[in-house]
Amino acid sequence: MENSLEPSEESLIDNFELQLNESAKGFLKETAKWAYFLSILGFIGVGLMVVLAVFAGTIFGVIGHMMPGMGMFGSGIGIVISIFYLLIAALYFFPVYYLYKFASNAKKAFLNIDSELLSTSFKYLKSHYKFIGIMMISIMCLYGLIIVFAVIAAIAR
Repeated sequence: MENSLEPSEESLIDNFELQLNESAKGFLKETAKWAYFLSILGFIGVGLMVVLAVFAGTIFGVIGHMMPGMGMFGSGIGIVISIFYLLIAALYFFPVYYLYKFASNAKKAFLNIDSELLSTSFKYLKSHYKFIGIMMISIMCLYGLIIVFAVIAAIAR
């Protein structure tokens, strides 16, 4: 594979060092605070999903007994909903975790004036956005498949 950069351009990029001015540092500190807040809310959301998943079987079992027409369907759907919520919680955990690690490492980096820790925080921010991007591509593909199958089902009707 041929490299498109000239040798002199490569050495410029390798030797490039970025300095943050005070306003950029302030923006980054504020971003870390908001990311920390959002990650805590995300962990609370994941926890609520897990609690809901644990109790969904019981809730739908009770509903199934209260409505005799549902029969065993009430408790069976509870298990399906429990598994679904556990999967969603597991999927949602990772971007929240990466956001938390970005925020906590960035806050520590500014507190200790540690550029290596700041680099680590950016690694987690990259992982957060990479995960979200891959998840969005997957969801868009799923929507595309749903649309294709809906059109095929409508034509076959």
